[in-house]
Amino acid sequence: MKATVIAALGAGLLMAATAGASGQDTHWGYSGHEGPEFWGDLSHDYAICKTGKNQSPIDVDSLVEAELSPIVFQYNAVPLDIVNNGHTVQVNYAPGSTITVNGHTYNLLQFHFHTPSENTVKGQFFAMEAHLVHSDDAGNLSVVGVMFEEGAENPFLAGIWSHMPEKAGVSKSLPEVTLNVKDMLPSNKSYYRFNGSLTTPPCSEGVNWMLLQNPVPVSRAQADKFHTLMGGDNNRPVQPVNARPILQ
Repeated sequence: MKATVIAALGAGLLMAATAGASGQDTHWGYSGHEGPEFWGDLSHDYAICKTGKNQSPIDVDSLVEAELSPIVFQYNAVPLDIVNNGHTVQVNYAPGSTITVNGHTYNLLQFHFHTPSENTVKGQFFAMEAHLVHSDDAGNLSVVGVMFEEGAENPFLAGIWSHMPEKAGVSKSLPEVTLNVKDMLPSNKSYYRFNGSLTTPPCSEGVNWMLLQNPVPVSRAQADKFHTLMGGDNNRPVQPVNARPILQ
């Protein structure tokens, strides 16, 4: 399963990542009979969405103090490669950008957005959340989450929003437009760490989550533009933490 998911991720299809042929053709969404509460019943390939014990997102609370190693970000500027896949707006990242944690290196594959946030902190939602999806050479996934709180206009998002495809299934490759997602990150990169899953079908577990503690700003107009484009909320409800420790 992991190899299949990684292949899909590498092709810039996180939101359509599947574990098998039947799952590939299964429609899912964020409302109605295809919404999150039904994902586990839509396909046997999505069963872990219902039965998993380490699902994401979660409410970050009851923290365990730990000496977490800093995340070393080594992101490069790349040409803009953006797609509206009907579930989110995703920017696919050219090879060569990495994070290193505890001496372990992960390659940045893509980043995408949710509104409102998927993870919460002590029950608090944020206006938006970005997920930076990474994989190591063995196919292990690591996601860096960035929270956006309502405030000033975000100049990094402004550059992306001006090129967002308005229709699902439309992508744009713009070699004349470059960006470095490091410019989207807060200056203080302290983080919460927990084990989790993909937040969309097939909800595969074994994902290393690092949620940055400090939010960055987004204007109400920017959040509303994304929300309107998506046709409403595109966030999965928080899942039970169960026995997982949340480290800070």
